[in-house]
Amino acid sequence: MDTGPLYLEPRLAPRLAALLGSPPFLHMLADALGSPLNVLLPDQVAENAEGFRSVYRRHRLGGQVFFAHKANRSRSLVRRLTTADAAVDVASVGELRRALGAGFTADRIMATGPKDPAFLWLAARSGVTVNADGPGELEALAELVRRHGLPRPKVLLRLCEFETSGPRMLSRRSRFGTSAKALGPLLDLLDRHRDRVDPIGVAYHLDTTSADEKAIALEGCLRAMDDLRLRGFQPRVVDIGGGFGVSYLAHAAQWDRYTSELAAAVMGRRPPLTRGGHGYGLHAEGGTLRGALSLYPAHRPVAGAGYLDALLSQPAPTLGRALGTLLLESLYDLYTEPGRALADQCGLTLARVLEVRRTDAGPALVRLAMNANDVALEDHGILMDPVLVSREGGPAGPPEPVGVHLMGNLCLEADLITRRTVFLPRLPRAGDLLGFANTAGYCMDFGATHAQQQPVARTVAVRHAGGSWRWCLDEEYWPIEEYGPTSDSGGQA
Repeated sequence: MDTGPLYLEPRLAPRLAALLGSPPFLHMLADALGSPLNVLLPDQVAENAEGFRSVYRRHRLGGQVFFAHKANRSRSLVRRLTTADAAVDVASVGELRRALGAGFTADRIMATGPKDPAFLWLAARSGVTVNADGPGELEALAELVRRHGLPRPKVLLRLCEFETSGPRMLSRRSRFGTSAKALGPLLDLLDRHRDRVDPIGVAYHLDTTSADEKAIALEGCLRAMDDLRLRGFQPRVVDIGGGFGVSYLAHAAQWDRYTSELAAAVMGRRPPLTRGGHGYGLHAEGGTLRGALSLYPAHRPVAGAGYLDALLSQPAPTLGRALGTLLLESLYDLYTEPGRALADQCGLTLARVLEVRRTDAGPALVRLAMNANDVALEDHGILMDPVLVSREGGPAGPPEPVGVHLMGNLCLEADLITRRTVFLPRLPRAGDLLGFANTAGYCMDFGATHAQQQPVARTVAVRHAGGSWRWCLDEEYWPIEEYGPTSDSGGQA
């Protein structure tokens, strides 16, 4: 049995590490704007986009990198991407309006997700590409074009349920898209509406990071492009969606150690590692470990742009040559839709420590000025330690590792920031901050609510310039050289 502290330290890129290494600046922000507080690094999203573009160049492919806006509500991230070699994927009429207002032109916007008539109308009216889920959506779009005399929109056909020949393998089922087996009727529909929609290619969306499943789907899209050509269309785009993954943890050994000890705790071979003995999908049954770990694999050797590079280098399941080579030989453009991967290392969520309560049995209880909806790490199966950001004049002397349970500010037993016992380098004190790193992708504001009239986190954008950190409210950010008040308390970038 391993009795030492089970740390799960976050991976920190230099920009985010420098921000977390600037306690006076972070405390100044939280004192002024409250807790919880979201802090974003717009320059990082541009750097991440360039990482994806470098993969395109390596494989000599054209196309677009679309930021999946749904990953974060921020204005600053979207506005910063207008100045980068990137585009934006919008999944609602509100997101489309946000993208247009940020300065994106129609050729750099794609409409995805379920679409109501207003969303379809504005997409067609403004000339953005429509990623169509099925025949019903295409019919509705064609009718809007006819009735309102709209420009002929570019459309992608989103497909799913691809198969390979030989040993039967089926890509993961998805609620998005039309089965590849039903492509024929979809092409018949396009034939009837040639004067109303312009099919420029095909797409897929899979809720998985399995490279093998994505390879099956990409090869299926290449075959579908041939079918479009046989019908007299001129497709030129293959959209492979998102799901490129993020590596949240700094050390693979910590992840392996924690998951092993969690299994031992579930089996009763060591003290619990969670409040109430929660097993994250594992349970003991008759002396046997059952279930499956329902956690995001928080340490990944290959993720983000590196994952895209590996996928394009992978041989197609039946065609033999590398998928990127097949795209290049056909002169197809590649579209990608990273959300989490483009938001990687782009921000953190701060929470003020309100109370530290020692208990007779078990870890201390640390109550924060936030609730579980404000930092939805566990909703996405992500386990990662927060960073303790002490006030100036904190306790001196060597650190003393301690396990704690993090409590939210709602009047609910279930409001746990994390069910896991979190190990910190020392016991926090009231007034300290905990910084939850790398929350910009889906974990920062995706589920935030005004439950029990508790405040929702405000959001600020920050950058390091002239030897100090500068900040502004997220909605006031524009990608120009200087902005916001200056703080002389920041660290070095």
